[in-house]
Amino acid sequence: MVMILLPLFMLILLIGPLRSQDVEMKNESQKIMTHACSLVICSPAQNGLPGRDGRDGRDGPRGEKGDPGLPGPAGRMGMRGSRGPAGAKGDNGTVGEPGPKGDIGPRGPPGPPGSPGPAGREGPAGMQGNVGPQGKPGPRGEAGPKGEMGAPGMEGSAGATGPPGLKGERGDPGARGVPGIAGIAGPPGPIGPQGPPGARGTPGPKGDRGAPGDKGEKGESGLPDITALRQQVAALQTQLQGLQSTLSQYKKVEMFPDGRSVGEKIFKTGGFEKTFAEAQQICRQAGGEMASPRSAAENAAVQQLAIAQNKNVFLGMTYTNGKFTYPTGQPLVYSNWAPGEPNNDSGAEQCVELYTNGKWNDKKCGENRLVVCEF
Repeated sequence: MVMILLPLFMLILLIGPLRSQDVEMKNESQKIMTHACSLVICSPAQNGLPGRDGRDGRDGPRGEKGDPGLPGPAGRMGMRGSRGPAGAKGDNGTVGEPGPKGDIGPRGPPGPPGSPGPAGREGPAGMQGNVGPQGKPGPRGEAGPKGEMGAPGMEGSAGATGPPGLKGERGDPGARGVPGIAGIAGPPGPIGPQGPPGARGTPGPKGDRGAPGDKGEKGESGLPDITALRQQVAALQTQLQGLQSTLSQYKKVEMFPDGRSVGEKIFKTGGFEKTFAEAQQICRQAGGEMASPRSAAENAAVQQLAIAQNKNVFLGMTYTNGKFTYPTGQPLVYSNWAPGEPNNDSGAEQCVELYTNGKWNDKKCGENRLVVCEF
């Protein structure tokens, strides 16, 4: 409807100026006729024939375009046209600032288990476990070298007399012992019985020497008491030598700073590497033997020293008469061989080494490995 009314409105605006021009032209023609009659005597007006309709005359010149009229009132909104084609995609705008962090969503269901990953590196050794029950006493080891003479200890109280031991080597002469207790006096001679002693009087002047009396009976000897005292002194000397030997051994053990204890055994290392023969000599000079684990607990203790030093350890077992034995020659009561070991590669692997993972491997005795002694 708006589209129909708009052309009509424009047409009315154009017709208005044209009618105004026709009126002006008619007025001009009347002025010309009046001016012409003043020059020529015009006859009185007569009624002439009616003129022709002016519409058959020539069109006059087109007038100038008039000023635009005032805009008409806005028409009612027309119907919505069809959707035009989509325009070209505009340029991307600048990235805006990140918005605030949203709330954590609910936890989703667990996913399916993944495939197992590769095995990781072996972790550090755990803390030392509780001391297990004491095992059965092992066989008596070989006698070690005689230790150095230690400083004399404090004199202890006399203990009960023990059974006589084996005859020892002749020692240095000891200090003179305390005099024994005097024996019981013999019976009196033929002179009458001696009365009870009276009160002690004031000492009188020294009298003349009297005649010697008859010899009395022989009293009991004090030798048994001296013998018992000598036995006690010998026992104390034996204890002193044992304490001196133990003290000397502890001094040698302290040469190895790092150690682990399992039951009554102590495993020690100085952190240095030697061949099997050199390691065996070092441990024996210190009063011990090369580490020879006889249980899983002892093996774990030696393993902890290997991990701490990051070195493989020479154990005390050797290959003898077709089998591995302890330094005493006894067969093994415990082993922890690595897979495929012992294989006696090239027929020259007569010793045993312990890896940092606790497993055993037969090895050439001339190689250098960490020295660990047991006491």
